[in-house]
Amino acid sequence: MKKLLVVAMLFGGLFLWPYAAQAHCDTLNGPVVAAAKEALSKGDITPVLMWIKPENEAEVREAFKKALAVRGKGPEAQDLADTYFFETLVRIHRAGEGAPYTGLKAEEIEPPVAAADRALETGSVDNLVKMVTEKAADGIRGRFRHTLKKKERAKENVTAGRDFVEAYVLFTHYVERIYADAEGVHGH
Repeated sequence: MKKLLVVAMLFGGLFLWPYAAQAHCDTLNGPVVAAAKEALSKGDITPVLMWIKPENEAEVREAFKKALAVRGKGPEAQDLADTYFFETLVRIHRAGEGAPYTGLKAEEIEPPVAAADRALETGSVDNLVKMVTEKAADGIRGRFRHTLKKKERAKENVTAGRDFVEAYVLFTHYVERIYADAEGVHGH
């Protein structure tokens, strides 16, 4: 029984570990690159400055200056200059978050992040709340049903009891994570 408890605690601890949210600031269609495109098209660095820490401003300004100087030398040079500026800006932004830079991604933004961006664009959070609430409710209900089935058989034998404990740990830790996130326990 003691070993089972230790295994359950270790296994459960994996689900309490703060998870890293999928970043979208390193995607080509994310907000950091959108600000960079705006800045380059206007020739004004102001739109990107909010995405970096003050101590990194000189480096970003220098990269912006270089990109602007090269952009006028033809389409290929413009593409290269833009990519250089995007990569520099995103790398510095990610470092400011304490996150590694692993390159620019062409991936689509995950649905909840896209919905959060849409909420900010439209000024209405209702669709986002509905989407997240339904997903969380479905997750809780599914794990609850699974755990309840395991509980009904838990006393049949040790294996069934262990199956119940595993389901129980997954269920309760899922609920804990959702609640902790709603309470604001985890950071970015």
